[in-house]
Amino acid sequence: MKTLIIGIGGMTNGGKSTLSKALQKRLPNSCIISQDTFFKDDSLVPVDSHGFKQYDLLSALHMDRMMEEVETWQDDPRAFKVSHNGVVQLLSEGVDQVYVLIIEGFLIFNYRPLNELMNKKYFLQIPYETCKQRRSSRVYTPPDPPGYFDGHVWPMYLKNRKEMEEMVTDLVLLDGLTERDKLLSSVLEDVTADIEAFSDRDDGNLPA
Repeated sequence: MKTLIIGIGGMTNGGKSTLSKALQKRLPNSCIISQDTFFKDDSLVPVDSHGFKQYDLLSALHMDRMMEEVETWQDDPRAFKVSHNGVVQLLSEGVDQVYVLIIEGFLIFNYRPLNELMNKKYFLQIPYETCKQRRSSRVYTPPDPPGYFDGHVWPMYLKNRKEMEEMVTDLVLLDGLTERDKLLSSVLEDVTADIEAFSDRDDGNLPA
């Protein structure tokens, strides 16, 4: 059984989920694990001196649980897909099955144990003005308080990005303003090339 793990990271409202879901629809035997589903309860997230909840920190997430979910997929990608209401696509006789895991989230590349598992790493970025406008148009639970974007979200993005760039060397930067179909086509072409490369390998994994 051959596996490929793709990381789709990026800033808030940069298009991570949209790209991940589009990829998942087009890649046979693929699943998505989203970092946003592992946030701790609001009561466990600390508040800074300005009264802003510190959601943009790894400590606000159950990263141990996220790693357990990834490891469950690694143990049996086929069973994982079936258990998540997925249908395994059977390929022609003699063609190896390739199972793909798409991990998406705003801090996936800042968590070294997770980062080291990924074969492909993509990071979506958009300008400050676009990011702020998109963020303001969405409703969060709990909702963003006044001044939250400039007082917490953007400064933490800059801090987290700096740490990420010091940790990751094989990151592919993507322009989140690129037309959706064009962006998807570019990433899909890159990923498909790696999947096809499995035919030239004897082991079951591409190097991370």
